[in-house]
Amino acid sequence: MNVIPTALDGVLIIEPDVFADARGFFMESWNARRYRERGIDVDVVQDNLSFSRKGVLRGLHFQNPSPQGKLVSVLAGEVFDVAVDIRVGAPTFGAWTSVILSSENNRQFYVPEGFAHGFVVLSDEALVNYKCTALYDGDADGGIRWNDPALNIAWPVEAPILSPKDAQAPFLHEVPAERLFTYQPVGTV
Repeated sequence: MNVIPTALDGVLIIEPDVFADARGFFMESWNARRYRERGIDVDVVQDNLSFSRKGVLRGLHFQNPSPQGKLVSVLAGEVFDVAVDIRVGAPTFGAWTSVILSSENNRQFYVPEGFAHGFVVLSDEALVNYKCTALYDGDADGGIRWNDPALNIAWPVEAPILSPKDAQAPFLHEVPAERLFTYQPVGTV
């Protein structure tokens, strides 16, 4: 397993070992001991699956209180996946990083607590799986507008398909500080 740190402390790109032959392939998508050894020491308590069509953008979502870390992978298709640092006081507050996740490259994206997360579907359809470190809590659900000019995310779509909630999400500067996170350095891999 190859773990690639990003410019955002704690956000990781993971390339699992894939064993392929003429029949197809096999890979471990989660192994608590192996991931813990690589710095991802979390308890996965909820598994989510979303299906979306080309151009659908989901995000930017976070949950506070009851923050969730997410290990994201694509089972079918391809997405442009984004993490945004929303930890007040962090040297990278408001910065973002991205990765292309696909069923072809089998990469995973670990987005720890303290970050907003979103993705847009690049293929005709995509089936996205994310393992979460906390249960969904509707009262703690939060979001940031996908096209916030202060974030300046280089989304590879101009007019994505959005839910009403995502289309009306506040800009980062409109989110009350108590709804965001306080910076705490994340352990390194």
